[in-house]
Amino acid sequence: MIAQQRCPWGTTDPLYLTYHDEEWGVPVHDDRRLFEMLILEGAQAGLSWLTILKRREGYRRAFDGFDPALVARYDDARIAALLADPGIIRNKLKVRATATNARAFLEVQAEHGSFDAYIWQFVGGAPRQNEFAELSQIPAETPEARAMSKDLLARGFKFVGPTICYAFMQACGLVNDHLVTCFRYNQVQDQRAKT
Repeated sequence: MIAQQRCPWGTTDPLYLTYHDEEWGVPVHDDRRLFEMLILEGAQAGLSWLTILKRREGYRRAFDGFDPALVARYDDARIAALLADPGIIRNKLKVRATATNARAFLEVQAEHGSFDAYIWQFVGGAPRQNEFAELSQIPAETPEARAMSKDLLARGFKFVGPTICYAFMQACGLVNDHLVTCFRYNQVQDQRAKT
């Protein structure tokens, strides 16, 4: 049996393979899931994505299932408790940013009706279908990611630089950056047609 060809950025770790094969690049329109991915991409800054994946359940537990209404109410005592939680990356700036981002997230929801409606405007409401044959062709950021970053920062979000925003766009299916040789490329493209 011939193994399916995947994007070469993954590892042989089963958690990473499952993430690549089932989640990465699939369009996301659920606000809570978008909030989760925005927070996790920010938490990943300076670390490997596998490090975050291994702690994902810890993050979900620690941050109330990524309910932005609950996270927005975190006070100094709750932040201090989170900084003692071994299930997450205990970076003071990143943990504080989660509560800050939750408050900004709620403001965006109030203004636009949903975070989904707001965030998808950066790609014109439809997924971008890229056609990269090699990893070296995939950019670290794009004009759309820079525009997203600039607007999020102006709204008070933290840990949302252009590179983080582009990783978020890739993860949540605003762009399809599976290589054309990857077995998921056409599958994700088909899912995009249904969004």
